[in-house]
Formats: sequence, structure tokens, C-alpha cells
Amino acid sequence: MADIITGTHLTIGYDQRIILRDQALHIPAGLITGLIGPNGSGKSTLLKAIAQINPLKAGDLQVLGQPLSAYSSKQLATKLAYLAQSPQVPGDLTVATLVKLGRYAYHSGMFGADPDEKAQVQAAMIQAKVADLADRPLNSLSGGQKQRAMIAMTLAQNAQILLLDEPATYLDLTHQLSVLNLMQCLNQDMGKTVVVVLHDLNQAARYCDHLICVHDGQLVATGTPKQVLTDTLLADVFGVSAELVTPSGCDYPQLLNTQTLEDA
Repeated sequence: MADIITGTHLTIGYDQRIILRDQALHIPAGLITGLIGPNGSGKSTLLKAIAQINPLKAGDLQVLGQPLSAYSSKQLATKLAYLAQSPQVPGDLTVATLVKLGRYAYHSGMFGADPDEKAQVQAAMIQAKVADLADRPLNSLSGGQKQRAMIAMTLAQNAQILLLDEPATYLDLTHQLSVLNLMQCLNQDMGKTVVVVLHDLNQAARYCDHLICVHDGQLVATGTPKQVLTDTLLADVFGVSAELVTPSGCDYPQLLNTQTLEDA
């Protein structure tokens, strides 16, 4: 499958600190790619670099066959939509007002009209299953409802690529699965390419078609969940051992009886 995002000789970091050095990146089109790795390994930093939030220190990054530098911020917002972990927004905003913010790239000038705004906002709320919450303020929503509203805002951008930074973090299990199921539907039913940072390896294996493992300044493994989640990788990268089991009727592994190497 063709790559929708590619990077060569990528060096990424903050200020004088280098997080990833001289790495190659390949994100296939039409799949859900999960970025996994220990805390502080650079998963979110890489996602922010793709979103042009953190500039590259060195290297070349291409989105849809064009250098990232060729896009203005508004042009890039029509190609990819980025959802930060725990974004800070005023709690008194209604869901509909929040989702309208996703249309900023389609406004021309300070007061430029967006003729598609109403239809696109409504469609995004329907897709994220928050249309019935349109007039509710964000501070009246549950964590799962608020996260769906945030995803609706990214959908309003009408971008082909979704970049999601730990979308299920801080949610209870029911809402985690609800958000991840929505992510999967956006990929399978709407053809969105998704790049998502996930901490839970079982969720990453279940919901992602393709995994990239980030560790110690490098992209150390890439491939299907079965190819990436091996005994060796679990030990070397995460410092754990686990029984890798493929559930009946599934083609992805799940970790059972996970324990640290010190306790094994």
C-alpha cells in the first residue's frame, strides 16, 4: 500500500534537546497506524512534527507527496487534522461552536464566509455521534462525550488524515472503547488514514493495522501488530514479559500475564 506520509533523515526535538535522530518514516494510506513506546520516547513529539507544530531539526517530511514546507497552515489543515491530548478549551463553549472551530481553514480573510460550514459541522457531529449534544456546553459533558466532540471538531476540517494523541487517555474503559470504536469506524467507513498515539499495547494491537515503535531516539520496529509485538521487543523496549496469544477468529496478538522482567 502506498505511503501517505513519508520522512527521510528526520531529526526532531525541543529547543536543544534531540528526541529522534536521523530516522525514516513511512505511514501507509488508508490504515490506522499506532505509535507505541515507553513514556518520553518521542511518540507525541513525532505526531506534532507531522502536524507542523514542532518544526523539524533536520530531514524531509512529505504529506500526500508534497513537502510539509510547501503547505501553508491553512492548506495543511485541509489535508490533516490534529487532536492534542487533553486540549484546553473554554468549558462554556457549546458542542456546535466547538465543532465550527474546525472550519477555520475554509474561511477567507477575517470575516470570510464558509458556505459549507453548516452542512459540514452537522455532518461531523453526526459522524461523531454528538449531534444530540449540539447545544450543550462542554463543561456539562462526560469525558467520553467531550472527546467525541473534540473528534467532531477534527472531522469538520474534512481532512484525509487524522492525527490523534492518546485519544482514550483519562477515560474509563467504556468510554475508551467507545472512542476507539469511533476511530475504527472513521477509518473503515470513511476511508480516513489515522495516526494515533496509544499507551495500551492490547488496544494498539486490536485497533491498529500498522504499528511503529519509538524507543531511545529511534523508530525501532514497524509492521503489523503480529510483526512488531514480539517477546524480544517487549523485553528490550518495555522491560516486560507476557504471553502473546491470538484470540480465536482474530489476526492480532494480545498480551496476557504481563509482568516486569524483575518479577518474571
